[in-house]
Amino acid sequence: MGDLEKDINSKFENNRVKALLNIIYTANWITSCQNEFFKDFGISPQQYNILRILNGAGEALNVQTIKDRMLERSPNATRLMDKLCAKNYIERLPSEHDRRVVKIAITKQGKDLLKSIPKNLNKDLLKNLNEQEAEELSNLLDKMR
Repeated sequence: MGDLEKDINSKFENNRVKALLNIIYTANWITSCQNEFFKDFGISPQQYNILRILNGAGEALNVQTIKDRMLERSPNATRLMDKLCAKNYIERLPSEHDRRVVKIAITKQGKDLLKSIPKNLNKDLLKNLNEQEAEELSNLLDKMR
């Protein structure tokens, strides 16, 4: 089991400071694990999130809707989508009525990529927590926000 004080060789002024730093440290650890996991698939965690949003929507979405649904609010969502488009995982569908409006749809290649990615990443990240502990953690994080 991890111990933040040992991991970063530091003492904390109080438990609130320790908890906040632990959240930041853990978020960075999760990001690192996810980056490593998705590297083999040639995409980033944010790109995976975009593909899941589009796949789950079952229809083309405008860019703002995708940005609003992303777990990590990304100012570079358009650039992320450009890269997915270049790999033929998504496509841009211009509106026939208003050329300012463009919708984004997942392609068959994008759906195939999603099917090829194992679903166990997040489960592995939480393997040290039982269901009750995971619920408690989630509730505490909700309460914090």
